[in-house]
Amino acid sequence: MASGMTRRSFLASSVALGAGTVLSRGEDGVSFSTRLRKALIRGLPDEKTLLALKEAGFEGMECSAWSAAPAAAEAARRVADALGMRIHSVLRGWCNVNGPDADQVAADLDSVRQALRTARILGADALLLVPCKIGGGPQPWEFAYAFDPATCLVTRVVEGDNSRFEAYIAEHNRATETSRRALEALAPAAEAEGVVIAVENVWNNLWVKPDLFAAFVRSLGSPWIRSYLDLGNHVKYAPTPEWIAALGSTIARCHVKDFALNPDGHGGKFVDIRDGSNDWPAIRAALDRIGYNGWMTIEGSGGLSLQEQSLRLDRIIAGK
Repeated sequence: MASGMTRRSFLASSVALGAGTVLSRGEDGVSFSTRLRKALIRGLPDEKTLLALKEAGFEGMECSAWSAAPAAAEAARRVADALGMRIHSVLRGWCNVNGPDADQVAADLDSVRQALRTARILGADALLLVPCKIGGGPQPWEFAYAFDPATCLVTRVVEGDNSRFEAYIAEHNRATETSRRALEALAPAAEAEGVVIAVENVWNNLWVKPDLFAAFVRSLGSPWIRSYLDLGNHVKYAPTPEWIAALGSTIARCHVKDFALNPDGHGGKFVDIRDGSNDWPAIRAALDRIGYNGWMTIEGSGGLSLQEQSLRLDRIIAGK
């Protein structure tokens, strides 16, 4: 890193890289000004793993080994650097910040701090975190939030009578408040390590509409707390381009996944990328509109060969 450049300014310049420059061309000659980079999820990588990814056309990976020993993480980074590959983020996943046991919550927060340290050693600058999950709630097609934009506490989750969801609303608001406290407590560690905490709401019954999730992330007011958008997880709640438009510049990373809605639009199942209900050309255009220059990490689609996953991701990046 150049002398005099802080980690924060480095991250900001990285996000802006390529803005205004034509980097790819989609269908019908449509040009995109953003550059998207290809990755997959793996555990702590060795040379064989990284070589296989590189030969298939991937530029990097997301690491799920968030509790790796420092020496092992350092060794993995050296291998990646030698191959010209990048471990761009770390997947911490679920964190029990709304549990009833204060000691367990404290331990989980400490584990996130450990994951942030691991990410820094690996050379990653983002950490995927799901703060908590709750049960119950309306069906996906029923949700119609009303919420306080300052606190993001909800007053309604469906149109009309909400009496049957009183317990869910109370638990939703409690989870929002505990998540806020946890993320505020973790932000100093994220800044110290130079690693953004990218919050994901992955089928955890929280913030399941674009406007509320975007409002929650922005309400934290920290450049070290952003969003991790899975492009397939939320199709059953709202079309993916709506999520992209709402989250905008808060998006630190994207997972690439697909979901096939049932014919009536109520429910469905996960499928291999490009086999589901996602409108990929619209998604690519939406990412370009918000200026997303970043990683596209496939999650799932493990039944496809590395080469097939790479080819399908190439088509998505090209806007096809």
